[in-house]
Amino acid sequence: MIYGTGIDLTEINRIQTLRQRFAAFVPKVLTPAEQDVMNKLKGQRQNEFLAGRFSAKEAYSKAYGTGLGSAVGFQDVEILDDDEGKPHLTKQPFDGPAHISISHTETLVMTEVILETVDSTR
Repeated sequence: MIYGTGIDLTEINRIQTLRQRFAAFVPKVLTPAEQDVMNKLKGQRQNEFLAGRFSAKEAYSKAYGTGLGSAVGFQDVEILDDDEGKPHLTKQPFDGPAHISISHTETLVMTEVILETVDSTR
């Protein structure tokens, strides 16, 4: 059963600007494991990765029903790719399955998160 859905649309250039202006932006948004992944990327791909994780965490907080804040913060959610490149939530405050999709164009990143409850009566 679906608990919540969330979507987000983020401009990659806006995230790039925040990254350039504020040294604390990346460690605020990304967990250490996510930072390690981003640091292995080059050029614009780093900005796409950062914008994707930022947007996905926004979408997650919407699916959770609280938005970003005390209930769900950037460090409470970690998204890493599997061996085939599919993103997975490896850390989250929700006690149930979570599904995530991240897609981008040259200028925008769009994310969707679906949180699911497990019905133990089935």
